Amino acid sequence: MSESGTRVEEGATPIRRVAGASLIGTVVEWYDFFLYGTMAALVFNTQFFPSYDPLIGTLIAFGTFAAGFITRPLGGFVFGHFGDRLGRKRMLVLTMMIMGLSTFAMGLLPNYEQIGVAAPILLLLLRMLQGLGLGGEWGGAILMCVEHAPKGRRGWYSSWPQLGVPIGLLTSTLFVSLVTQLPDDAFQAWGWRVPFLASIVLVLVGLLVRLKVDESPAFKSLESSSEKVKLPLAEVFRTHKRMTFLGMGARVSESVTFNIYNAFLVSYTVTVLSLDSSLVLNSLLVASVVGVVVILAAGRLSDRFGRRPVFGAGAVLAAVSAFPIFWMVNTENPVLICVGVVIGWGIAACMMFGPEGALFAELFPTHVRYSGMSAVYQIGVLPTGAVAPAIGTGLVSYFTGSVWPVAIYVVAMALITIVSLILLPETNRRKIDDVAVSST
Repeated sequence: MSESGTRVEEGATPIRRVAGASLIGTVVEWYDFFLYGTMAALVFNTQFFPSYDPLIGTLIAFGTFAAGFITRPLGGFVFGHFGDRLGRKRMLVLTMMIMGLSTFAMGLLPNYEQIGVAAPILLLLLRMLQGLGLGGEWGGAILMCVEHAPKGRRGWYSSWPQLGVPIGLLTSTLFVSLVTQLPDDAFQAWGWRVPFLASIVLVLVGLLVRLKVDESPAFKSLESSSEKVKLPLAEVFRTHKRMTFLGMGARVSESVTFNIYNAFLVSYTVTVLSLDSSLVLNSLLVASVVGVVVILAAGRLSDRFGRRPVFGAGAVLAAVSAFPIFWMVNTENPVLICVGVVIGWGIAACMMFGPEGALFAELFPTHVRYSGMSAVYQIGVLPTGAVAPAIGTGLVSYFTGSVWPVAIYVVAMALITIVSLILLPETNRRKIDDVAVSST
């Protein structure tokens, strides 16, 4: 094994194939997750919660959206524990199956008119299963890349599975844009189900690819040592408490920015501004393409200049652009709306997302890394991204249609991230198996 602890052994899976397998899996996971957020604003608010006016129905639908985030920490804990105990690869196969099958089942789910209150209850349960799968998916996908990557390239290769976010958003939004071209009766009757059912194809492809990838070299070394612990998550909060909470703080701006300019903005433009949903959906398509480039560039730049400067630049942009973006949206001009979404989603959020995986992985040693970074990523999202669409919708409702309190919310979360990054150490030069024990 090399100085970095990540040299690929003879006969092992090449790093590019590992990164590709991680990417395919995260595309599936995020396609499923984003698809729900979009349909919450377009379909679920009326078909599963029909007793309320559109804005309140959307708020309740976003409550089930948040439920998927609530179960993400549980998924992170469970799969992080077994990922640190049994290996990264096995967990990635399980998480993909859980996520994919729950999304497919959503496409078969009867609505409120057909089965009454059982419909929203089943929708909630399936959403929670989505969150469970995604909670375990992210940490394992990133680790397979980080622990296979050569020295000085961890930011670059760990940014590949991060592409699952813009590509997942791109494919889900494109699919939704296509089915919304149907007559409204057809879309509401059966058209909205097609993107959910089609996800099973992506799941099968992802499983075939992931089954051919080797376990990470770092975990193989761990298996032959005596460093495994019985309760990795407990060890994280016992010996790495400070780094864990600072990592959670660094996480919040990226999470809020993504979900405000994705799920909330669709709802706001449709229910408050009475614009066609295609305006924001098409803007998100453009932002997704831009985001692919930004994530890769940010990951590579973090190898050269450090994780914190690149991550921090995204948070600063999120803060200074919040008010201008919502001003552009309120003009109802399609070009300005697109520019705003690209700046907020495609550049600011993706600039943070690029180096994020490497940064969080490098905060922890191998024997608790899956559990540690899953705790940072999944717990950190609960008070922020999990409820961001609901908070945004609630603020607009409380302030009688004004969106400016939402901009203040975005700025406040960016400031939390900036302060957390200042307090975190730079990690891009650390040896992946030589991370010092963090103080509590």
